[in-house]
Amino acid sequence: MVRAPLFRSFVREESGVTLAEGLIAMPLVLLIFAAFIEFGYAMFQWNQTVKALQFGARRAAVSSSMVTGFDPVTVTALAPGSTNGGVAIPVGALGPWTCTGRPACTAELNRIVYGTAGATACQPVGTGSPAMCQLNRRIGINNVRVTYMMSGLGYYGRPGGAVLTIRMEVLGITFNLPLLGALLGLNNVTVPAMPVTVTSEDLNTNSGS
Repeated sequence: MVRAPLFRSFVREESGVTLAEGLIAMPLVLLIFAAFIEFGYAMFQWNQTVKALQFGARRAAVSSSMVTGFDPVTVTALAPGSTNGGVAIPVGALGPWTCTGRPACTAELNRIVYGTAGATACQPVGTGSPAMCQLNRRIGINNVRVTYMMSGLGYYGRPGGAVLTIRMEVLGITFNLPLLGALLGLNNVTVPAMPVTVTSEDLNTNSGS
């Protein structure tokens, strides 16, 4: 039988309270600390993905079509006897044309995403041409969707084809969260599509030289 004075002494004893509080609070502090680190890393991945899309869209704007079988010159060419020459092509009158991965996309997508037309993986920096995957190595050709749309700026019979709006977006890429992914299973958080839109350009000069 426990004597009452001894029990009261045990209840009032405060030695070790700080250690107990620390043991209780430490996991929560570590989790919050990890969350701050992972949030910063996620923002870095977000930023790199946006930069990769901006780079890829800019390259697409000055490159040939990436959609297999689509040529803006052929699509907007004048048929024999046509009277549409110089007539503006309104937005949505033709298209859109979309591709994701192969075979829907041409080897041009490989060059923009991986650095060379024949590559199937990201090339080292300095090998081939600059590529999207060098900004975010998790981007592959199956994670990129390219859409060509009429911008409303072109006209039938325009040399070089109609002026196009090119939209590039990412698909199926998840954030890499090493800490929270392992602790809480948060590695399935998908990066938003974050579409980047640019207007196509002609690779020619009017200098006459």
